[in-house]
Amino acid sequence: MQPRSILVARLSLLFALVLLATSGIGAQVSVPASAQAPTPAPEASASSYVLGPNDRIRLKVYGEPDISGEYEIDATGQVSVPLAGHLKAAGSTTRQLERTIAAALSKGIVRDPRVNVEIALYRPYYILGEVKKSGEYPYRLGLTVMDAVASAGGFTYRANENKVYLRRAGAGVEETYALDAPVPVFPGDNIRIPERYF
Repeated sequence: MQPRSILVARLSLLFALVLLATSGIGAQVSVPASAQAPTPAPEASASSYVLGPNDRIRLKVYGEPDISGEYEIDATGQVSVPLAGHLKAAGSTTRQLERTIAAALSKGIVRDPRVNVEIALYRPYYILGEVKKSGEYPYRLGLTVMDAVASAGGFTYRANENKVYLRRAGAGVEETYALDAPVPVFPGDNIRIPERYF
């Protein structure tokens, strides 16, 4: 016969398991997609970043100092590289652009070109509305709306400090975000801080 304390412990454990099963604790609950919070866009990283107009790249072609240098992507999304010509850069990552430049150079006088492309300068972002110094600002990785507001001198006394309107680069409409969590900013974004109504 089992000691009474072991029997009580086993019965207590069995009772707790039955309660958990019937109460639904620990069960997965599906939430409709419409009720879920919007997922923020993934943070930009230098390797996954998609190039666009006004980005500046640093090109190194090993053994070719006349080709190596910094180049800006123009408003049409093209970059002009000596001996390679005008190449489409917008919409590519730096690795994809490396392959495009290498392919173009190998058709000319450069044999087996080894190409490296880095981002020298990201295109700027823009902030306007109820901040002290609205305008164009240089982008850096990991930037949030609150960082952008700080760069613009902070909120004005009329600012609604609870929400922000954000138009992503290439998008035609503004989206509204709550400022109770970090909101990431990407190059080319337009940030608008609204006025609060007293």
